Amino acid sequence: MRVGLIYAGETQVMLQCQVDDNTTVGDAIESSGILRMCQDIDLKRHKVGIYGRFVKLNNVLKEGDRIEIYRKITRVLDDDDDEDDDD
Repeated sequence: MRVGLIYAGETQVMLQCQVDDNTTVGDAIESSGILRMCQDIDLKRHKVGIYGRFVKLNNVLKEGDRIEIYRKITRVLDDDDDEDDDD
């Protein structure tokens, strides 16, 4: 079956993968080669999801699923940003 895989870290990667039935998210990530392409991915630290919903690495995939590897988002305030000001 065909699944997608997306990661937007230091580099943006979008892959289409062919996997067997009963393949888990973790197995698909591993077999896709993305961990070699994006060495900043740490599956112990990064959360993963399917279409915006968090899942575990042992979640079994369905045809057409899109695996998303999420990186930590940090917000950097500009000098003129004021979170308390509603203007």
